Amino acid sequence: MDTLKVRDAKDVEEVVRAAVASEQPLEIIGHGSKRAIGHPMPTNALLDVSALNAVTSYEPNELIITVQVGAPLADVQSLIDAKNQQFAFEPMDISVLLGTAGAGTIGGMIGAGLAGPRRIKAGGIRDHLLGAHAVSGFGDSFKTGGRVVKNVTGYDLCKLLTSSWGTLAVMTEVTLKVMPKPEAERTLVLRGLDDITANKAMTAALGSPFDVSGAAHLPGSALRSAGGALAGLASGQPVTLVRLEGISASAAHRAASLSQTLSSFGVVDSLADDASAAIWSALRDVVPFAANGALGAWPVWRIVCPPASGGALGQALSRATGGDVVYDWGGGLIWAAVPPGADAQAMLVRGQVEAIGGHATLIRATEDVRRAVDVFQPQAAGLAALGERVRASFDPRSVLNRGRMMRGGAA
Repeated sequence: MDTLKVRDAKDVEEVVRAAVASEQPLEIIGHGSKRAIGHPMPTNALLDVSALNAVTSYEPNELIITVQVGAPLADVQSLIDAKNQQFAFEPMDISVLLGTAGAGTIGGMIGAGLAGPRRIKAGGIRDHLLGAHAVSGFGDSFKTGGRVVKNVTGYDLCKLLTSSWGTLAVMTEVTLKVMPKPEAERTLVLRGLDDITANKAMTAALGSPFDVSGAAHLPGSALRSAGGALAGLASGQPVTLVRLEGISASAAHRAASLSQTLSSFGVVDSLADDASAAIWSALRDVVPFAANGALGAWPVWRIVCPPASGGALGQALSRATGGDVVYDWGGGLIWAAVPPGADAQAMLVRGQVEAIGGHATLIRATEDVRRAVDVFQPQAAGLAALGERVRASFDPRSVLNRGRMMRGGAA
């Protein structure tokens, strides 16, 4: 396979134009940490942007950073952490689930759009992307958005690039908001709740005035295969977790008040600061289903649904598939690991998810399974046609990540 390693945006333009002229599709990679997500792509040419790895500008006082898309995510996070700042959307390290090396690049983070537990409070990656430079499937450079929060020039186009999995354009540089890290955090812990009751407890917490920044539930079966910070959390009992963050006095006061609110569901324990942070990092990266763990060979679905329906859906999926689930976003995000099979139980999973208005993405599966089923949620005919027109306006020859998002299709 040919690997074309670009040095700047001009190189990207030349590579894309050559691909259009030769009708040769390109697979876009940074560190390749997410290559196993999506349908296998029909190409023998890689466009490698890993050399575009510079931090162009970082202004801690202005809470913005401009960085090239090949910059390692871990390095950028270390840089902003040194200034006591963070990406508030908690980007997921998908390498834990996929068994790949490293957390990937800034471009991969944006292209995948996989935000962590704080999404319920801070929003997703698309809400923190202020501007971008990119090269379209025509081989033309364009700029969208800007370098200040109040700049709205092309702002919606930035949002469109997020979660596009490289099918619209090759990003070369992006500007992102950063936020101050909270001074303290507290996690409230309830043990022994079933999925439905836990869903009600999380809903009560999220509906309270106490500014919750995380709400998750791990059934006992999922905890049995968990390692790291989750290993000793509850001796096989289900665990429901609610996080609060802020200045120390506020976090402690709100935690005490919310504990009283949740006391009707059971005894409420508390974790603070480093112990709390370790738990949420493990939840963000779905450690119970880690590639090197007991369920490492099982396909994993990422399901987004109405939060109030999450408990019932997860419980039904566990019973029907014989798999395990982990709940995040107060029940609005379900990670489901199902026993291996020829189709990763796609019809069963999607049938139940669609019945409540949700959607499911197959995050981990073998290449054969990803060839056989729709990895991304199939869209209604009208919406799919609209999406195809948008894609074609960026990349009419479908040279960028052809076939990654649609089985047997251009996008």
